[in-house]
Amino acid sequence: MTTHRLSHRWRVGAGALISAAVAGLVLLLASGPAFPAESPVGLNTAASFSVLAGSAATNTGASTLAQSLGVSPGSAATGFPPGLVGGQTHLADAAALQAKNDLDTAYSDAAGRSPMAGLASELGGTTLTPGVYSIGAAQLTGQLTLNGQNDPAAVFIFQISSTLVTAVNSGVVFLNGASPCTVFWQVGTSATVGASSSFAGTIMAASSITMNTGAVLAGRALAQTGAVTLDNNVITAPICVTATTPPTTTATTTPATTPATTPATPATTPATPVTTPATPATTPATPVTTPATTPATPATTPTVSPPTGTLPDAGEPTPDATATATGPAPVNPPSLPVTGSGVVPVLSVTGIALIALGFGCVLRYPRRTDGR
Repeated sequence: MTTHRLSHRWRVGAGALISAAVAGLVLLLASGPAFPAESPVGLNTAASFSVLAGSAATNTGASTLAQSLGVSPGSAATGFPPGLVGGQTHLADAAALQAKNDLDTAYSDAAGRSPMAGLASELGGTTLTPGVYSIGAAQLTGQLTLNGQNDPAAVFIFQISSTLVTAVNSGVVFLNGASPCTVFWQVGTSATVGASSSFAGTIMAASSITMNTGAVLAGRALAQTGAVTLDNNVITAPICVTATTPPTTTATTTPATTPATTPATPATTPATPVTTPATPATTPATPVTTPATTPATPATTPTVSPPTGTLPDAGEPTPDATATATGPAPVNPPSLPVTGSGVVPVLSVTGIALIALGFGCVLRYPRRTDGR
């Protein structure tokens, strides 16, 4: 009977452990794979261009570019002015060529990312969290909301295999820290931004980019091989929502005020030694009177000396105190061996008894099993 009870308990314990392990594995699998946070696409020198075209850049009306304008390998840029370029204009020069090469690298980087989900062609009316999304032919009617989930470095990458077309008055809305600085549109062919629409992010099109009348872009229009066409548009530089500005202001104000007040303190400190020398001027007068009164003191001092003779009596307690300090010392050594010698035998006897009991149980268990 004892053998059955022991084996039953072992089975119950083993079953509980197996059940717990299986439950943990199920929870782990149910949580699904975790996608790591995406890093932004590196644009390098292409990041300083509002418009970068492969063949030509054309403009109609009073378009405004916050950053530079570049064309490479083409060299044609018409409509500037009346179009205004906030940065520099590079037409088939070394800077435009370098930016064009950096654009090619960035385009390949965005296209090579592993998508976390596929999207339907219509992006309007949806809310997306950071990640990489693949689309066939994308269109935007209404509003697309990008939720940064309180992460200022949240990255959104859209891999569009063919075209990107936005409707009139469409737009992109940002929530919870998302910003156009980390939104990238990799377009397989051409992109068209609808009239009076408000788009955001860096558009990297393999062919051409067209912005219809009155469209606004918070980002960049970068075309690899084709042209970029503008019509009374405004392209602003994408603003990165990061935590870099607060530390900058703190570091600037702290050094400015601290050194200004610190040097002022030494200015008053040197003034103090000027008054100190004035004190010694009165001090020498005091020693002149001191010798006169000092001889009178020894006359009375011998009278007080006899009471001082009690110092030997006050010193007598010192030997007694030394004796009491050394007296307890012999008591401590005996207590250590007595305590140790009392515990060790008890532990030894208990350990031997437990070992013997366990060994006996082991020997009895097979006998009960064989007996059955």
